[in-house]
Formats: sequence, structure tokens, C-alpha cells
Amino acid sequence: MAICSRLSAPVLALLLAIPLLTVAHHVRPAPYGDHLTAPARVPHAAPRLRTRGTALWAHDPRTGALHWRYSREGRRPLTSLHARGDVITLWDDGLVTATDGRTVRWHRALPAPGDWLPAHGGSGVLRPLGRGMLAVVTPRRIAAYRIADGDLRWVLPAREGCAFEPRRAVHHGKTAVPHGKPLIVAQPCPHAAWTAQLIALDDLGRITPHRNPLGNEVREERGKPRLEHPNPEKVLARPR
Repeated sequence: MAICSRLSAPVLALLLAIPLLTVAHHVRPAPYGDHLTAPARVPHAAPRLRTRGTALWAHDPRTGALHWRYSREGRRPLTSLHARGDVITLWDDGLVTATDGRTVRWHRALPAPGDWLPAHGGSGVLRPLGRGMLAVVTPRRIAAYRIADGDLRWVLPAREGCAFEPRRAVHHGKTAVPHGKPLIVAQPCPHAAWTAQLIALDDLGRITPHRNPLGNEVREERGKPRLEHPNPEKVLARPR
């Protein structure tokens, strides 16, 4: 009986702690301060996006019915775009998120956003590259992410003494590339030829002659999936 009494105290304490742990789990704040509500069924058609206050609202383009609302505690959305069934959003703390209206699928933090984001804003930062890729254009670098899972595929730094200008990036349809319209990004440099101040990109990186393409899909190697990792030295031309 004495042994049973000694064992019952720890067991009883554990049983009492289980409800407390369950309550703590439910009141735990959402990761990254996310709050996504979907009062209506999310349709397949792309909703109309609208920023109202500190939240992003998605409405039916025909009826105006609310599809979903997405906010983050203490943060404000700067810009958003549709991409392959997802909505990609840049927030004022430099976080990039992807949501399909049912869940927030991934988060990616931009490096040192406080150094440039307050002055530049979000205009032109998010750029679709086609074939399921997204370019995030910042003054110091361009990073490409796979929209399906947010995987970082390649990074292109600006030339020393130069900076990219997100607002001055355009998709140009007259350049022939196998993967659709390339993205032309301005890179002003004080002492460089004008040809070095425009960078052409597609989903595989900087467009240069005889480059070794980087695969952005999951591939098979000896019967097992293998994911290619970015190698900017192979894919991107050296500064000229």
C-alpha cells in the first residue's frame, strides 16, 4: 500500500497537468502572428485582393462576397499578387508569405529589410518569373523562390557599388527565351556601361550565353527524389 501511495502522487500530478498542457497549446499564439479567416468556401477562381487597414481581403470579383481575410499581428501588407493559385504577400517587416485562402503555406524573411523597405516600399518587389517561380527584387540582391513550397532556388547579388531598382523592372516579350517573357531589372551603376545596368532574368536565373541551366523541379536519382540546389557561379554570369 505504501508503494502504491508513493506512485500515485506523480501519476496524479501528471493527470492534472495534461488539461493544463492542452489549454496552453490552444492559447499559444499563431506562428508569425498569422490570422487567416475564411467565412466562405474558397473558390477556384482568383479573388479580387484589397488591402484594408492592416489586413488583406479577398472578395469574389462578381458578387463581392468575402472569401477570406488575412492579417498578422502588428504588421501591415504592402503588396500582393496572384501566383499559381496562391496569393503572395510582402509585409512591412520584410516577411513574404504564400496562402491559398485555406492555410498560410510558407513564410520567407528578406535579409535586412529595415535598411531599404521603409524608404522603397513594396512596389515592384514581388515579380512572377513563370514556370512556378517568384522573384523577390531588393536593392542588394534578387532571390528566386519556388512558389509550390517556398524553396530558395538561386540568388543574384547586385554588382559592387550598384543596386537593383524594384520599381524599374518589367517583363519584356520581345526577347526570345524558352521559358516565356524575361524580367528586365534596372541596375544603375555610376561608372558602368548601359549594358551592365540592365539584367535579364527568367526562372533559371540570369540570361547569359552558354549557361548551365538550374533545375527547379524535384528530380529522380537512382529511384529517389533529388532536389537541385542553387549554384549561382554555374548559372549566373560574372559581373562585367
